[in-house]
Amino acid sequence: MAYRLLEAFESAFSGKRYLHRNQGIGNFVASHLYEDLIDLGRSPKLVERTVAGQYVVNTSNLVKGRKGRRGDGAFGELIPGDEANSETGFRVQRGPVASLLVGAEVKIVAKAMIKQIDRVMTDLESQAQTFRQQTSRVITVAIVGVNFSDSYTSYEGKRRYPAKPAPSKEAPTAVQRITQRVAPAFDELLVLRFRATNVPPYPFEWVDARDNSQAYGAALLRISNLLHDRI
Repeated sequence: MAYRLLEAFESAFSGKRYLHRNQGIGNFVASHLYEDLIDLGRSPKLVERTVAGQYVVNTSNLVKGRKGRRGDGAFGELIPGDEANSETGFRVQRGPVASLLVGAEVKIVAKAMIKQIDRVMTDLESQAQTFRQQTSRVITVAIVGVNFSDSYTSYEGKRRYPAKPAPSKEAPTAVQRITQRVAPAFDELLVLRFRATNVPPYPFEWVDARDNSQAYGAALLRISNLLHDRI
């Protein structure tokens, strides 16, 4: 089974320059989680209510009447009286939400992992806490991409910054620390191991495509089962 979220993640790197300050990438990747849930089709209630526009992907940065940012991907109940809006290429409609069903946060660490890992983990934990403050029964999902490439270059304007040390040297430690500390804060933590150099022709590959697909498929099924029990 082809998963849209994995394809969306790959598209952030493959054939083009990845810009780590582009905050829209996390939103774009997370939005495909809900497409995959509908395509999985294990919960008739979820499919029916989502297709009807009762459940939508949040388009604003907040849950109405609740403090804190919504995260990269917020899926919840449409505010009564508002209309859901379709977006080309997506079955799940968009709109403002009154409460969360699923809150997802995406982080990608491509270089200088040990230097930034504490901040990344703190951000993830804080977002999980915010999700639960907004809706106590929300299902929380963390999606963390970790680069295992032997080389990588980042960019700030016209300046280039080759990675030192290579991402592959730091990636195993980064995965271990994220898994140990962050997993308890989320219902599902998905670590996506990939290789990208971020230099022309901008190649991309999964460290283990089958393992990534299986891990994501298993998480998707568990999320679907939780949703079915809560709606």
